[in-house]
Amino acid sequence: MDIILLERIDNMGSIGDRVTVKPGYARNYLIPQGKATFATAENLAKFEARRAELEKKAAGELAAAKARAKELEALALRIEVQAGPEGRLFGSIGTADIAAACAEQGFAVERSEVRMQDGPLRTVGEHSVDFHLHSDVNVTISVVIDGGELPAASFELAKDDDEASENDWDND
Repeated sequence: MDIILLERIDNMGSIGDRVTVKPGYARNYLIPQGKATFATAENLAKFEARRAELEKKAAGELAAAKARAKELEALALRIEVQAGPEGRLFGSIGTADIAAACAEQGFAVERSEVRMQDGPLRTVGEHSVDFHLHSDVNVTISVVIDGGELPAASFELAKDDDEASENDWDND
């Protein structure tokens, strides 16, 4: 199915490009989201009349994304969580946690803008996290996971309690 792109889309094209995509992708995603329109003579004429407006809007979005990227480059995230003695987290840090940590520091970041190449963070230390703010703007920041380790004595105490409860069952 032929469509006309109304905004730049990664791996597909930029504003005004006439591309061929699968019908379901066009009808279910691109057209309802306002990212494209059917490639008819009438729609092509409408697009040419609006081209300057659409390009101005795209340039404004790009400038805003670059400004946000400049702010984010200065950001250093530090997240404190519980971790075991080996430095492994009890759970993991995902995209929602990163977005929430950014919000706590005053930076509005959508969860969908956070890209974690290796999946959720599961260990203490410094990690690199990518932010995809615009199709042309990507930022990598450093996230430090600080694990507040539980004392080793609590593990030993829990182990002793398990042995004691096992002995209670034997006495019955």
